[in-house]
Amino acid sequence: MRKEIRTVDSKKGIVQVTIADERFYGRATADPVTGLPITYEWVPSVTWISSFFPKGIGFYKWLANTGWDESQAIKVAAGDRGSKVHQAIADLLDGRVVAIDAPYQNPTTGQKEELTLEEYEGIVAFRDWWEATKPELIAREFVVWGDGYAGTVDLLCRIDGVPHLIDVKTGQHTWPEHELQVSAYKHALPPQWAEPPLALAILQVGYRLNKRRWKLTSVEDQFPLFLAARQIWQKECEGVTVFKKDYPLAVALEPTQTLLPPAEEAAP
Repeated sequence: MRKEIRTVDSKKGIVQVTIADERFYGRATADPVTGLPITYEWVPSVTWISSFFPKGIGFYKWLANTGWDESQAIKVAAGDRGSKVHQAIADLLDGRVVAIDAPYQNPTTGQKEELTLEEYEGIVAFRDWWEATKPELIAREFVVWGDGYAGTVDLLCRIDGVPHLIDVKTGQHTWPEHELQVSAYKHALPPQWAEPPLALAILQVGYRLNKRRWKLTSVEDQFPLFLAARQIWQKECEGVTVFKKDYPLAVALEPTQTLLPPAEEAAP
């Protein structure tokens, strides 16, 4: 069982719960009189909803050629790689130095692991994009809460004076669902950022199809398609709720009295 519970915004009381591929965001709702949190409101994540949008014939050909088990293993490995790269990018944006052998947490194992060369190439590519583009950082990795959904924006910055909402990917391909993700993030932003001239983009780092090793792709607002994917999600996931169950922190057996004497004393 894969399970993660982490706080993503302590000031607003927002936590993210992950079990297998089912992702929820939760935030505390306050009592109108006392102001104290009394319960949590849970909503699906943008990435989970967007995954219900058809991925196109290219993806399904790849799935058929790869096989289900191998494709799932590749998906998990890609998710782990992306998580470690995002952690390192956050350190870069916070002014820290990222060494080639820096340890970052693997979300599947829960253990810290040294960066692989492939992961480090993605981080170097992000550095190269940053130096070539010279963006002005506004915010990084912050939670947005939309109408019945929530998600985490990777990067909000100005490029040549134009605000950009950017989702960072470590894969070699982008899929339609990625366009839905950034569109949903846009419509959950505060009004001062959501209006034009806000631009949407996907940044691929560690990209192997050009010499720069990065690619920035502009994305059109596809929010109506996100809403369509949410309708499919609602039908397919009806009744699915956040996993909630209490467990003891540890288990042990209480000592019991021996029923039979030792073997040497048992002889007649």
